[in-house]
Amino acid sequence: MTHRLQEYQPPEWAQSLKLIPKHRIQLAAPGVTPITEWKLPDAPEDFKVLLKRDDYTGSILSGNKVRKLEFILAEAVANGCKHVISAGALQSNHCRAVAASCAELGLQSHLFLRTPAKEASELKYNGNFFLDRLLGAHLYLTPMDVDYKDYTEVKMKELADSIEKESGETSRLVCLGGSDDVGMWGYIRCFDEIKKQGIEFDDIVCACGSGGTISGLAIANYLCGMPYRCHSIVVGDSNEYFYKEINDHLDGVGLTDIRADDITTLYDYIGPGYGKNLPEHFELISKSATETGVMLDNSYTGKAVYGLRDLMQNKPEVFKGRRILFIHSGGLPSIQTEIMVNSLLPHSTKSKVTFIS
Repeated sequence: MTHRLQEYQPPEWAQSLKLIPKHRIQLAAPGVTPITEWKLPDAPEDFKVLLKRDDYTGSILSGNKVRKLEFILAEAVANGCKHVISAGALQSNHCRAVAASCAELGLQSHLFLRTPAKEASELKYNGNFFLDRLLGAHLYLTPMDVDYKDYTEVKMKELADSIEKESGETSRLVCLGGSDDVGMWGYIRCFDEIKKQGIEFDDIVCACGSGGTISGLAIANYLCGMPYRCHSIVVGDSNEYFYKEINDHLDGVGLTDIRADDITTLYDYIGPGYGKNLPEHFELISKSATETGVMLDNSYTGKAVYGLRDLMQNKPEVFKGRRILFIHSGGLPSIQTEIMVNSLLPHSTKSKVTFIS
């Protein structure tokens, strides 16, 4: 697959950074994702909300994950890796994107997935979990409460060592969400794409589930003179954890004179926990679909838009202006599960079903 490698030339304003990727592989749909105006339900009338439609990056690859994987998997292919090992929750959008990308590139994917299930009979093959299997991934199921650094990453490294010992083939380990110093370049590149689209706005908002998307956007914004104010709605872990993650990315690219809180603000809207929801989340997801045709997922965009709207309603002073660009990071397959259907249908009161004999 080395013929798919494209030499990567960063924007002029990013050429002073360290750890610039040498290659990129195009995995997303060709062209740029559009920016469209969105009538966010119940948003204050003095705000204008725009969507960067990164849910249009491809039907199976849809979302922000593919932008990161274009750099991560290019590095894997360039280094001769035959296997890609990553991790996430059972309905992980990232892991589904890894499985799809690896299938396209002829690599074998291995996914460590957290699940409450104790045995095979408890598993339900739907949503992203079903797609992972359909795409040929090898799946390793772990308990829900395991720590990534102390447990999962250790198991991933052990698997890579075992594969190399048995076959001589090497593996590329991919952290949660693909949010390492290589994957982050997906959103440095996205920021350059947004700039070239020439749409006027004041603030950028995105979900924060692993830290790579907001790191790339905020670093790019800083390098361009801070034309916008960057915000991220935390949907997993804590603000403190993600400020540290962003600081690590800053150090990784050689920007040691600034800190995360100089270039972005994080807001905690995790609610009951990662992947867990309040009734208000489901109401907003349903209302967005019914009234605007924009699909949100329960783990990332649904919570992030809920947080964005709450800030617009109750803390408008946090924004630089009244024109907001929200990064729609995809995630549709994760709501196509039995538990999500049962949670969302009670809010879908507009749709009617009639039997005709």
